[in-house]
Amino acid sequence: MDEPYVFITRRMPEDIKARLEASCRVSMWEYEDIPVSKGRLEEEIKHADALFCNVSDNIDNEMLNKAEHLKVIATMAVGYNNIDIQTAADKGIQVAHTPDVLTETTADLTFALLMASARRIAEGIDVIRNNEWGAWAPFFLTGRDIHHARIGIIGMGRIGEAVARRASGFNMDIVYHNRSPKPDVEESLGASYAGMDELLTTSDFVCVQTPYTKETHHLIDGNALQKMKKNAVLINTSRGAVVDETALYEALQAGEIRAAGLDVFEKEPIGADHPLLTLPNVTALPHIGSASEDTRQKMAEMTADHILEGLRGDTVSNKVV
Repeated sequence: MDEPYVFITRRMPEDIKARLEASCRVSMWEYEDIPVSKGRLEEEIKHADALFCNVSDNIDNEMLNKAEHLKVIATMAVGYNNIDIQTAADKGIQVAHTPDVLTETTADLTFALLMASARRIAEGIDVIRNNEWGAWAPFFLTGRDIHHARIGIIGMGRIGEAVARRASGFNMDIVYHNRSPKPDVEESLGASYAGMDELLTTSDFVCVQTPYTKETHHLIDGNALQKMKKNAVLINTSRGAVVDETALYEALQAGEIRAAGLDVFEKEPIGADHPLLTLPNVTALPHIGSASEDTRQKMAEMTADHILEGLRGDTVSNKVV
């Protein structure tokens, strides 16, 4: 019996490839920073028993219907809205993702982005790089205090809870909105459940941590932004399409909110000509929430293990469908 065939859609470290090659035939896209071409992916998915992919690969209905042998799709990400889950289920293909392992790392980045946005860190760096640092001025580059401010967390999942733990260390007043209250979080962190309107109207910092679904598409729209305080800061490290970027640009430009820190965008990657980058009160990052060396290595190992589980005929860990 032939060994099962695995296709990896981005270049991975040799130890990850070797983990799979011990029991599988493996082919790998040769680039780390260039997405696999649609033509190559279409050709590979016809023959593959397993697919090692990432959040930027579009595994839609059309692509899945070309699969003749596919048993498992393992994505090196928490989000999986790039995969047609229903079609995969209909075809009996297991889909796995990588939750938990990146929780603390993403929460670190979220809080770093909050702090950078509040204290205008990127603007300060630019002042020095542009040789604009002059005489001391009393209110030069003054930002917002973080300590004892109110943080509103939208989506109290694993990452939301981890952000709340960090906020508690800064003596922040923590409110959150979730599909259902979490009494254990309230007890351990002193957090309070709030309706969406209350969270938006009373929070100094609004952190978006909710998964992307049809229901959360443009959850933060023009109406939501108008409800926020004029000195509020919006942080999004979940998925770009949870925020209406056009409405956000207009709100920032009009001074309806103070600033935004963004690690995710509706269409990625963005270019230097993106409208939000023209605003000095936007701190933008290239979707690096989980990008620590240790965490990305663990995510890759977990993804490879999901493939091996599925090819053995086991139910994959961290199964989506």
